[in-house]
Amino acid sequence: MGLKAKVARWRKYSEMSNLGIIARRKFFNNAFDGALTCAGIVSGSFIIFLPNFLSNTSQILSSTVIVITGLSTALAIGISGLWGAFLSEEAERKKKIMDLKKEMVIIEEELQNKDKEIRRKEFEEKLKLEKIAIQKAMITPINMEQTHKSSKSILKIKKNEEKSLIEQSERFATIVASLVDGGAPVLGSILPLLPFFFGTDLSLFHFIVSYAVLVGILVYLGIFLGKISDGGRLKYTLHLVTAGITTLIVSLLLELAISP
Repeated sequence: MGLKAKVARWRKYSEMSNLGIIARRKFFNNAFDGALTCAGIVSGSFIIFLPNFLSNTSQILSSTVIVITGLSTALAIGISGLWGAFLSEEAERKKKIMDLKKEMVIIEEELQNKDKEIRRKEFEEKLKLEKIAIQKAMITPINMEQTHKSSKSILKIKKNEEKSLIEQSERFATIVASLVDGGAPVLGSILPLLPFFFGTDLSLFHFIVSYAVLVGILVYLGIFLGKISDGGRLKYTLHLVTAGITTLIVSLLLELAISP
Protein backbone atom coordinates (compact mmCIF):
# COMPACT_ATOMS: atom_id res chain seq x y z
CA MET A 1 0.00 0.00 0.00
CA GLY A 2 1.41 3.37 -1.06
CA LEU A 3 1.81 6.39 1.19
CA LYS A 4 -1.06 8.22 -0.49
CA ALA A 5 -3.43 5.30 0.11
CA LYS A 6 -2.30 5.03 3.75
CA VAL A 7 -2.92 8.74 4.33
CA ALA A 8 -6.38 8.44 2.75
CA ARG A 9 -7.19 5.47 4.98
CA TRP A 10 -5.91 7.27 8.09
CA ARG A 11 -8.04 10.28 7.20
CA LYS A 12 -11.06 8.01 6.90
CA TYR A 13 -10.30 6.40 10.27
CA SER A 14 -9.95 9.86 11.79
CA GLU A 15 -13.34 10.98 10.49
CA MET A 16 -15.06 7.78 11.61
CA SER A 17 -13.64 7.90 15.15
CA ASN A 18 -14.01 11.69 15.59
CA LEU A 19 -10.28 11.80 16.31
CA GLY A 20 -9.72 15.46 15.44
CA ILE A 21 -11.68 16.86 18.39
CA ILE A 22 -10.14 14.39 20.85
CA ALA A 23 -6.57 14.99 19.63
CA ARG A 24 -6.96 18.79 19.79
CA ARG A 25 -8.30 18.64 23.33
CA LYS A 26 -5.57 16.29 24.49
CA PHE A 27 -2.85 18.35 22.80
CA PHE A 28 -3.93 21.56 24.50
CA ASN A 29 -4.51 20.10 27.96
CA ASN A 30 -1.24 18.18 28.08
CA ALA A 31 0.95 20.80 26.41
CA PHE A 32 -0.42 23.32 28.90
CA ASP A 33 0.27 20.94 31.81
CA GLY A 34 3.81 20.35 30.58
CA ALA A 35 4.50 24.07 30.13
CA LEU A 36 3.25 24.98 33.60
CA THR A 37 5.15 22.07 35.15
CA CYS A 38 8.32 23.34 33.53
CA ALA A 39 7.44 26.88 34.64
CA GLY A 40 7.37 25.59 38.21
CA ILE A 41 10.80 23.97 37.83
CA VAL A 42 12.32 27.08 36.23
CA SER A 43 10.71 29.38 38.82
CA GLY A 44 11.98 27.25 41.71
CA SER A 45 15.46 27.26 40.23
CA PHE A 46 15.27 31.01 39.66
CA ILE A 47 14.36 31.61 43.31
CA ILE A 48 17.45 29.65 44.37
CA PHE A 49 19.60 31.40 41.74
CA LEU A 50 18.52 35.00 42.43
CA PRO A 51 19.93 35.58 45.97
CA ASN A 52 23.36 34.28 44.94
CA PHE A 53 23.23 36.36 41.77
CA LEU A 54 22.37 39.55 43.67
CA SER A 55 25.05 38.95 46.29
CA ASN A 56 27.55 38.03 43.55
CA THR A 57 28.45 34.74 45.22
CA SER A 58 29.10 31.37 43.65
CA GLN A 59 26.05 29.54 42.43
CA ILE A 60 24.97 26.28 44.02
CA LEU A 61 22.94 25.42 40.93
CA SER A 62 24.09 24.71 37.38
CA SER A 63 22.33 24.43 34.05
CA THR A 64 22.95 20.69 34.08
CA VAL A 65 20.91 20.25 37.27
CA ILE A 66 17.96 22.17 35.79
CA VAL A 67 18.17 20.26 32.50
CA ILE A 68 18.29 16.86 34.20
CA THR A 69 15.43 17.77 36.56
CA GLY A 70 13.34 19.17 33.72
CA LEU A 71 13.98 16.25 31.36
CA SER A 72 13.25 13.68 34.05
CA THR A 73 9.98 15.42 34.86
CA ALA A 74 9.07 15.75 31.17
CA LEU A 75 9.74 12.07 30.50
CA ALA A 76 7.78 11.05 33.59
CA ILE A 77 4.80 13.12 32.46
CA GLY A 78 5.11 11.78 28.90
CA ILE A 79 5.30 8.12 29.94
CA SER A 80 2.43 8.60 32.38
CA GLY A 81 0.32 10.29 29.71
CA LEU A 82 1.14 7.73 27.02
CA TRP A 83 0.58 4.69 29.20
CA GLY A 84 -2.49 5.97 31.00
CA ALA A 85 -4.10 7.37 27.87
CA PHE A 86 -3.57 4.16 25.90
CA LEU A 87 -5.17 2.00 28.59
CA SER A 88 -8.08 4.37 29.22
CA GLU A 89 -8.70 5.05 25.51
CA GLU A 90 -8.53 1.35 24.69
CA ALA A 91 -11.01 0.51 27.44
CA GLU A 92 -13.40 3.31 26.44
CA ARG A 93 -13.29 2.47 22.75
CA LYS A 94 -13.74 -1.26 23.39
CA LYS A 95 -16.83 -0.37 25.41
CA LYS A 96 -18.00 1.85 22.57
CA ILE A 97 -17.62 -0.99 20.06
CA MET A 98 -19.41 -3.45 22.35
CA ASP A 99 -22.29 -1.01 22.88
CA LEU A 100 -22.47 -0.43 19.11
CA LYS A 101 -22.63 -4.17 18.45
CA LYS A 102 -25.39 -4.58 21.03
CA GLU A 103 -27.37 -1.75 19.44
CA MET A 104 -26.93 -3.30 16.00
CA VAL A 105 -28.22 -6.67 17.28
CA ILE A 106 -31.22 -5.02 18.93
CA ILE A 107 -32.03 -3.05 15.77
CA GLU A 108 -31.73 -6.17 13.62
CA GLU A 109 -34.04 -8.10 15.95
CA GLU A 110 -36.57 -5.28 15.93
CA LEU A 111 -36.51 -5.14 12.13
CA GLN A 112 -36.98 -8.89 11.92
CA ASN A 113 -39.92 -8.92 14.32
CA LYS A 114 -41.63 -5.76 13.11
CA ASP A 115 -44.29 -6.38 10.48
CA LYS A 116 -42.67 -9.74 9.73
CA GLU A 117 -45.75 -11.21 8.08
CA ILE A 118 -46.37 -8.16 5.92
CA ARG A 119 -42.77 -8.01 4.75
CA ARG A 120 -42.78 -11.74 4.02
CA LYS A 121 -45.83 -11.45 1.79
CA GLU A 122 -44.42 -8.42 0.00
CA PHE A 123 -41.11 -10.20 -0.54
CA GLU A 124 -42.80 -13.37 -1.87
CA GLU A 125 -44.90 -11.34 -4.27
CA LYS A 126 -41.89 -9.39 -5.48
CA LEU A 127 -39.83 -12.55 -5.81
CA LYS A 128 -42.56 -14.21 -7.85
CA LEU A 129 -42.77 -11.28 -10.24
CA GLU A 130 -38.99 -11.14 -10.63
CA LYS A 131 -38.86 -14.89 -11.28
CA ILE A 132 -41.49 -14.65 -14.04
CA ALA A 133 -39.75 -11.67 -15.67
CA ILE A 134 -36.29 -13.26 -15.60
CA GLN A 135 -37.51 -16.66 -16.85
CA LYS A 136 -39.19 -14.93 -19.78
CA ALA A 137 -35.94 -13.21 -20.69
CA MET A 138 -33.68 -16.27 -20.31
CA ILE A 139 -33.65 -19.79 -21.66
CA THR A 140 -32.30 -21.43 -18.51
CA PRO A 141 -34.46 -20.95 -15.39
CA ILE A 142 -32.76 -19.40 -12.38
CA ASN A 143 -32.87 -20.89 -8.92
CA MET A 144 -34.34 -17.87 -7.12
CA GLU A 145 -33.81 -19.41 -3.69
CA GLN A 146 -30.09 -19.71 -4.38
CA THR A 147 -30.03 -16.11 -5.64
CA HIS A 148 -31.73 -14.96 -2.46
CA LYS A 149 -29.20 -16.86 -0.35
CA SER A 150 -26.34 -15.27 -2.29
CA SER A 151 -27.79 -11.81 -1.66
CA LYS A 152 -27.97 -12.57 2.06
CA SER A 153 -24.33 -13.71 2.01
CA ILE A 154 -23.25 -10.49 0.29
CA LEU A 155 -25.13 -8.38 2.84
CA LYS A 156 -23.53 -10.36 5.69
CA ILE A 157 -20.06 -9.81 4.22
CA LYS A 158 -20.74 -6.08 3.90
CA LYS A 159 -21.87 -5.89 7.53
CA ASN A 160 -18.71 -7.71 8.66
CA GLU A 161 -16.58 -5.32 6.61
CA GLU A 162 -18.31 -2.33 8.22
CA LYS A 163 -17.74 -3.76 11.71
CA SER A 164 -14.09 -4.44 10.90
CA LEU A 165 -13.66 -0.89 9.57
CA ILE A 166 -15.14 0.57 12.76
CA GLU A 167 -12.82 -1.55 14.91
CA GLN A 168 -9.78 -0.52 12.85
CA SER A 169 -10.71 3.16 13.07
CA GLU A 170 -11.13 2.91 16.85
CA ARG A 171 -7.78 1.14 17.18
CA PHE A 172 -6.12 3.85 15.07
CA ALA A 173 -7.72 6.59 17.18
CA THR A 174 -6.52 4.91 20.39
CA ILE A 175 -2.89 4.85 19.19
CA VAL A 176 -2.89 8.44 17.88
CA ALA A 177 -4.67 9.83 20.96
CA SER A 178 -2.16 8.06 23.22
CA LEU A 179 0.80 9.48 21.28
CA VAL A 180 -0.65 12.99 21.51
CA ASP A 181 -1.36 12.49 25.22
CA GLY A 182 2.22 11.44 25.86
CA GLY A 183 4.01 13.72 23.40
CA ALA A 184 2.29 17.05 24.10
CA PRO A 185 3.46 17.42 27.74
CA VAL A 186 7.00 16.43 26.77
CA LEU A 187 7.02 19.12 24.09
CA GLY A 188 5.58 21.70 26.47
CA SER A 189 8.19 20.83 29.12
CA ILE A 190 11.31 20.53 26.97
CA LEU A 191 11.06 23.74 24.91
CA PRO A 192 11.52 26.12 27.92
CA LEU A 193 14.59 24.08 28.95
CA LEU A 194 16.44 24.70 25.68
CA PRO A 195 18.34 27.82 26.92
CA PHE A 196 19.87 25.77 29.74
CA PHE A 197 21.57 23.47 27.24
CA PHE A 198 23.96 26.32 26.40
CA GLY A 199 26.62 26.74 29.07
CA THR A 200 26.92 25.05 32.44
CA ASP A 201 27.18 28.28 34.46
CA LEU A 202 23.82 29.83 35.14
CA SER A 203 23.14 33.43 34.20
CA LEU A 204 20.15 35.73 34.20
CA PHE A 205 20.03 35.36 30.41
CA HIS A 206 19.10 31.65 30.74
CA PHE A 207 16.01 32.45 32.78
CA ILE A 208 14.95 35.42 30.63
CA VAL A 209 15.03 33.31 27.45
CA SER A 210 13.30 30.40 29.22
CA TYR A 211 10.48 32.64 30.42
CA ALA A 212 10.21 34.13 26.92
CA VAL A 213 9.80 30.63 25.48
CA LEU A 214 7.17 29.82 28.11
CA VAL A 215 5.23 32.97 27.25
CA GLY A 216 5.53 32.06 23.56
CA ILE A 217 4.06 28.59 24.23
CA LEU A 218 1.19 30.04 26.26
CA VAL A 219 0.46 32.64 23.57
CA TYR A 220 0.46 29.94 20.90
CA LEU A 221 -1.91 27.76 22.95
CA GLY A 222 -4.19 30.75 23.50
CA ILE A 223 -4.31 31.44 19.75
CA PHE A 224 -4.86 27.71 19.20
CA LEU A 225 -7.90 27.72 21.50
CA GLY A 226 -9.20 30.94 19.97
CA LYS A 227 -8.95 29.42 16.49
CA ILE A 228 -10.87 26.32 17.57
CA SER A 229 -13.62 28.42 19.18
CA ASP A 230 -13.64 30.76 16.15
CA GLY A 231 -12.92 33.87 18.18
CA GLY A 232 -11.65 35.22 21.48
CA ARG A 233 -7.94 34.58 20.79
CA LEU A 234 -6.84 37.53 22.93
CA LYS A 235 -9.07 36.39 25.80
CA TYR A 236 -7.64 32.86 25.81
CA THR A 237 -4.09 34.16 25.45
CA LEU A 238 -4.51 36.47 28.46
CA HIS A 239 -5.98 33.61 30.50
CA LEU A 240 -3.03 31.32 29.79
CA VAL A 241 -0.36 33.96 30.31
CA THR A 242 -2.05 34.83 33.60
CA ALA A 243 -1.79 31.18 34.60
CA GLY A 244 1.97 31.28 33.92
CA ILE A 245 2.42 34.49 35.93
CA THR A 246 0.37 32.97 38.76
CA THR A 247 2.73 29.98 38.80
CA LEU A 248 5.71 32.31 39.21
CA ILE A 249 4.02 34.34 41.97
CA VAL A 250 2.98 31.21 43.88
CA SER A 251 6.56 29.91 43.66
CA LEU A 252 7.87 33.21 45.04
CA LEU A 253 5.35 33.23 47.89
CA LEU A 254 6.22 29.63 48.69
CA GLU A 255 9.91 30.53 48.90
CA LEU A 256 9.13 33.47 51.22
CA ALA A 257 6.99 31.24 53.44
CA ILE A 258 9.59 28.47 53.69
CA SER A 259 12.79 30.50 53.92
CA PRO A 260 13.85 31.48 57.46
